Amino acid sequence: MSNKLNLKSSPALLVASALVTSSLAPLTLQAPTMAQSTFSDIQGSWAQTCIVELTQRGIISGYPDGSFRPNNPVTRAEYASMVGKAFPNAARIRSATNFVDVPSSYWAYSAVSYASQTGFLSGYPGNVFNPGQSIPRAQVLVSLASGLNYAPAQPVASTLGLYADASAIPGYAQTGIAAATEKRLVVNYPDVRYLNPNQLASRAEVSAFLCQALAGTGQIASVIPGQYVVGGAPVAQERGQILAGSTIAVNYTAAPQVVVRPDETVDLTVTVASDVRNSQGVVAIPAGSQVIGRLVPVNGGSQFVAQTVVINGQQYALNAASRVVQTTKSVRDPSLLTTLGGAALSTGVAAIIGGTSGDRLHNAGNLILAGSVGAAVGANQGRNLGSAIRDAAIGAALGAGAAGITGDRTITPKKVVTGAALGAAVGGAIDRGTVGEVVVVNPSTDLTLTVNSNVTLP
Repeated sequence: MSNKLNLKSSPALLVASALVTSSLAPLTLQAPTMAQSTFSDIQGSWAQTCIVELTQRGIISGYPDGSFRPNNPVTRAEYASMVGKAFPNAARIRSATNFVDVPSSYWAYSAVSYASQTGFLSGYPGNVFNPGQSIPRAQVLVSLASGLNYAPAQPVASTLGLYADASAIPGYAQTGIAAATEKRLVVNYPDVRYLNPNQLASRAEVSAFLCQALAGTGQIASVIPGQYVVGGAPVAQERGQILAGSTIAVNYTAAPQVVVRPDETVDLTVTVASDVRNSQGVVAIPAGSQVIGRLVPVNGGSQFVAQTVVINGQQYALNAASRVVQTTKSVRDPSLLTTLGGAALSTGVAAIIGGTSGDRLHNAGNLILAGSVGAAVGANQGRNLGSAIRDAAIGAALGAGAAGITGDRTITPKKVVTGAALGAAVGGAIDRGTVGEVVVVNPSTDLTLTVNSNVTLP
């Protein structure tokens, strides 16, 4: 392929495409199809956090065998798919091109069309796209600079002087790479001084470039180790303040419901359900961050009071609280049977239902995942409902309470399951007769937090 080819779209990207020589032979890869957040071959990788972040956002995916293949090259079609998912709202700056080698039945047809229309990628003469051709690092960086409309503010030669191999940067790519460098999109692993512009971009490297681009636009926090980012310091904009009155949607991933006594305090950690942005639109608390706090008794109900938010492993004070949840049920309520099967029960609730004393349980206030309780109750259909619930819960309570009896302070699933089976077998032989009220919390709807005072995040 000649360097003299005249391409039809943005000059930098088109020339970039034309400069893929025979030494960069096309590699046809199976398109990744498996979306997951943990892969068998990225543990300990310098790009692990970034790969997980992009996977959780649906931007990249793995393979059916559970691998990610971080060192594999990326084809132009695969890159088009990634960049389209990373920047789905980019402006379309030109009309669609009917590439002769990308039929409408091709798996990445829509992605290729979108990348072309938005200026991230361009074709070759004769409306050829070469979707199976592997893409070099220089082209990816020029692509991002072009699609995001970045231009260098400093002299290009001065900026490129940061690279020990600056002389290897093709002429067509110099301006775009200078702009990408200023925006701190460039990630060089393992030696930050070497750009290796003509080396084929690996899946890990493309992921890193995308993470930096997303961080630069405030969509995520920077997750790439700073020693590999050209320019050093993290690229994320300062998160700034979250103002009092802002809301934070949360989920509790361990169970769909939490059941507690109206008079007890329970430690609880929930997950931020969606990005929380500051007044400038920058992501201050990314989705997936954890909020640590407590369910505390208030006016016969329960309220979640946040104490700390954990962002990328760093803890920050957070003064926020949910509304007071006052949805209570009697332990004899028939509808509680279904709730018990999937909820997380405080050990205090297990004590109420089982008729045991709270002081015999393992630190009343801890949570027990109560699937075994629901299973045991289900096995007792036809018996008095209150007795069935009671006896199954006695088992769960004893499974926890055994920790205090035996001196083993650890609750394990085996203890809870064994205890539930024991309680079901006891049947009506033990008449505890204890009746009580419990608070049923639906985290996704009941625990939305309201920030009580301004929160400043770095």
